[in-house]
Amino acid sequence: MDYSQFLYMTDELSLLAVIIVLFLADLIMCPDKKSGRGTLNTCLPAVLLLIQTVYVLAAPCLGACGEGEVQAFGGMYVHTPMMSFLKGVLSVGTLIVFLMGHVWMKREENHIKQGEFYILTLSTLLGMYFMISAGHFLMFFIGLELASVPMTALVAFTKKNQESAEAAAKYILTALFSSGLLLYGISLVYGTCGTLYFNEIASHVDTGNLVQLAALVLFVSGIGFKISLVPFHLWTADTYQGAPTTVTGYLSVISKGAAAFVMFVVLTKVFGPLVEQWNLILFWIIIASITLANIFAVRQNNIKRFMAFSAISQAGYLVLGVMGGTAQGMTALVYYLLVYLAANLGAFLIINIIEQRSGKLLISDYDGLYQTNPKLAFLMTLCLFSLAGIPPFAGFFSKFFIFMAAFKAGFWVLVFIALVNTVISLYYYLLIVKAMYIKENDAPIARFQSDGYTRVGLALCLLGVVLTGIVSCFYQYIDAFSYGM
Repeated sequence: MDYSQFLYMTDELSLLAVIIVLFLADLIMCPDKKSGRGTLNTCLPAVLLLIQTVYVLAAPCLGACGEGEVQAFGGMYVHTPMMSFLKGVLSVGTLIVFLMGHVWMKREENHIKQGEFYILTLSTLLGMYFMISAGHFLMFFIGLELASVPMTALVAFTKKNQESAEAAAKYILTALFSSGLLLYGISLVYGTCGTLYFNEIASHVDTGNLVQLAALVLFVSGIGFKISLVPFHLWTADTYQGAPTTVTGYLSVISKGAAAFVMFVVLTKVFGPLVEQWNLILFWIIIASITLANIFAVRQNNIKRFMAFSAISQAGYLVLGVMGGTAQGMTALVYYLLVYLAANLGAFLIINIIEQRSGKLLISDYDGLYQTNPKLAFLMTLCLFSLAGIPPFAGFFSKFFIFMAAFKAGFWVLVFIALVNTVISLYYYLLIVKAMYIKENDAPIARFQSDGYTRVGLALCLLGVVLTGIVSCFYQYIDAFSYGM
């Protein structure tokens, strides 16, 4: 065996090194063996992950793993600059999640084992790394399960919270069914093609083969659960509400981004000959996801359930980049994910800090927030405006590019329906803005100061919401990588 092939896996190895260091540090810094509560401060995981993120993002520019596509282990592992960039984006999001969770983990009544939280979170991130670089269905499925199983533990992390346990039960049950559907689809692919390598399957795919068409439907169903697309979304609102807010923020962006990228790669590389069939399937899934999510979002009063239906709607917009399987669509998808990460995590940072300081999670609780916490209300407004696609924030440009990619691929009707739904989504995002600025509250959320970690996280999200929209190099940088996929 040529062990030098591991050098192509520097992204995964660097993350694995961070996990090992944190595991050893947690063992050393855990004075109370009975309770298991360690003294692992947020600073160490955040610094280590920051170093790893900088390395992953810099590797494509430095040509550390070669230019273009590089394969290892017979093609089971694939590396491209675009994949490294996406892994870096997901690492940035995870870093923000760590900053978000500082106050939550420090509260003694939560009984949080900090080291376990960091290791479980990074384990799911490592699974997503494997998913992104998979060139073989076995590698893809291993990465999928590595990302899914620790996620269940994270959803149920506040053990004494009944809602958290219920959310974890719903998540793991639906995850099992979706994995079963996906694995069944993979078995049909192997039975009809005799191989599981992405690059070899396409030559064996026949547009008239009903078994392969069934495999396509099963794959879309399985991966649709990860992205929270309708009709595979039923777990989303309950899980988002019951899970700790820090975990909800992580679940809403990081896993969604990896799954959307993998959907694009598999549909174009594996099911490329069935492009007309999966375009038709995604056409109706996107319409259902955007429309139904918008309708149900208006009816929510719990802000975490509200963000759940917002995430379902945003997933529909995200998958617009998959339509047609073009390089422009890939660029738009990754750029949309970058912008969505900044805006959505920024909103969850504010939701989390308000929950930790006041225990309030209803939209009606945000009435009059501007009177007592004007800075938080202003930052929340910027994040919501970006999610709604209002110029000049980055969300406007991400929607513009995703619409343009779908329009150039020939899906004019779909773009028109998405545009109409964008106007509808503006209404329910403005409901929160109205509550913070216009509505009066006899007992508004008290004035408080955010901790330093939350401030750093908010600053990163604010830069993402503003700069990624007005600095063109971000889109051009991603676009340069897309054509090498």
